[in-house]
Amino acid sequence: MEFLWPTMLWLLLILPLLLLVYWLAQRRRRSTALHYPALSLVREAMGAGQRIRRHIPPLLCFIGLAALLLAAARPVATLRLPLEQQTIVLAMDVSGSMRATDVEPNRLVAAQNAAKAFIAALPRNVRVSVVAFAGTAQIAQLPTQNHDDLNTAIDSFQLQRGTATGNGILMALAAIFPGSGIDLAALSGRDAMFARSIDEVISGGTGQQRMPPAPVQPGSYNSAAIVMLSDGQRNTGVDPMLAAQWAADRGVRVYTVGVGTPEGTVIEFEGWSMRVRLDEETLKQVAKVTKAEYFHAATAQDLLKVYETLHSRLTLEKRETEVSALLALAGALFIILAATLSLWWYGRVL
Repeated sequence: MEFLWPTMLWLLLILPLLLLVYWLAQRRRRSTALHYPALSLVREAMGAGQRIRRHIPPLLCFIGLAALLLAAARPVATLRLPLEQQTIVLAMDVSGSMRATDVEPNRLVAAQNAAKAFIAALPRNVRVSVVAFAGTAQIAQLPTQNHDDLNTAIDSFQLQRGTATGNGILMALAAIFPGSGIDLAALSGRDAMFARSIDEVISGGTGQQRMPPAPVQPGSYNSAAIVMLSDGQRNTGVDPMLAAQWAADRGVRVYTVGVGTPEGTVIEFEGWSMRVRLDEETLKQVAKVTKAEYFHAATAQDLLKVYETLHSRLTLEKRETEVSALLALAGALFIILAATLSLWWYGRVL
C-alpha cells in the first residue's frame, strides 16, 4: 500500500500517546481502589469478564482513530474493480467441422448456448459484438448492449466451408476500431480465402497500404478484448499469427477457446468424410502473443465453465485506487460502535 500524503503518517504518533494516557488512567483507578477496600470487593464480584468488557469500547475507539489517521494520508491500493467501459468481441468459428458431435449435442450448438449464457451474465454497461468466421469473416452484430440482438445474431449462424482464423481476428479488430483501415470486403468477400498477408486487408478499401499506428505494449488496451472460439486448423485466409501480432501491437488481448478433443473426430457430410482436429498450438500462441489466455473445452460443461472464468477476466481489472474513503468509513463505524456499547453498558460515552 502506498500513500499520496505520506507526511500525514506522523499523526500516528498520537496513538502511543493515547495508549499511555489510557494506561495512566487505569493505574490511577487501581490506586483509588486500594484506598477504598469496598471498591476492591465490588471489582472482584464483577468477575474477569466484566473487567475485560470495560476495555472493549476504548479499544474499538482506538482502532477507529487509527483508521481515520491512515485515511488522512490518502492510501492507494491495487484492487480488482469493474471496468467502466468495455467492449467484448465474440469471434466464433462456424466452419463445417463445428457439426462434430464429440461435444454434445454438437460443437456449434454447445458454443452458441455457452456464448448466450456468457452474455446473459455480463453487466449491462458492457458492449458485445459478434463475429462469425469460416472461409470468410463477417460482423454478425455490431457492438451493442442489447442482449436480444446478440442472441439473435448467434442463433442465425450457418455452417460454411473453410477455417480462416486470421480473418476472424482481423474482423473482430475492425469491430473494435472501425477507422483502423481494415478492408472488410477483403475479409468477407469472394476473394477472402486467398488473402494471405496483412497488406492485402489493411487498406481501408483503397487498395493502398496504410501506415499503421505506432505499436503499444501488448495487452495494454483495457477498453476491449476478443474471445475467439475455434475447433479446427486454419486452412485459408490470413495467417492467424500475423493477425495476432497486429492485435498485440494495438494492445488488444485475444482470449482463445479450443472446442473439441485434440485427437479429433470424423465427420460425414453429403457423402464425404474427414477427420477434424483441434489446433491447440496455434490457439495457445495467439493468446500468448496478445498477453491473454488459452482455454480448452472438451465438453459442453467445460465450455460453460470457460465462459464463467472469462466473465471475471473481462469485466474486472486491477488498478490503483485511493481507498481513504473506505478507511474513513471503517474508522467512523468503529467509533460509533464504541460509543454505542459504552452507552448501552455504562450509560456514558466512553
